[in-house]
Amino acid sequence: MTSSTTAVLFHLAFPVADIPTTKAFYVDGLGCEAGRESPHSIILNLYNHQIVAHTTDDLVPQKGIYPRHFGLVFLEESDFDALLNRAMDQGLKLYQQPKRRFPGSPLEHRTFFLEAKTRSTTCWNLSITAIPKRFFARWPIRR
Repeated sequence: MTSSTTAVLFHLAFPVADIPTTKAFYVDGLGCEAGRESPHSIILNLYNHQIVAHTTDDLVPQKGIYPRHFGLVFLEESDFDALLNRAMDQGLKLYQQPKRRFPGSPLEHRTFFLEAKTRSTTCWNLSITAIPKRFFARWPIRR
């Protein structure tokens, strides 16, 4: 799939243990807007994209950031800094401190990881890059 000028919204559903803890992290912590909510799910507006948390008893804890994490790639450094500052002000747990990844390479970018306190061990990756198409470039991936 290639990029286009078609306006689309991204949708992601993910497992959580409970809605109140999830709402505290995403709404109070990150500033997402809450949409429809039930005892088993909540729809959240994340920068005009739809993410949906669904409760399950079948949560498997993850060690580290791989294989499961999701997040945002900011195009403006001021937006990246604003969310980083909000996360710090709200006392959200950093899984990895802010850092510069792949310095000196075409994939260089600033990033930090948050650990969602929803008992699902979901890690959030928040990044800023000066050249967004670099995120889709074919470069070797180092872990």
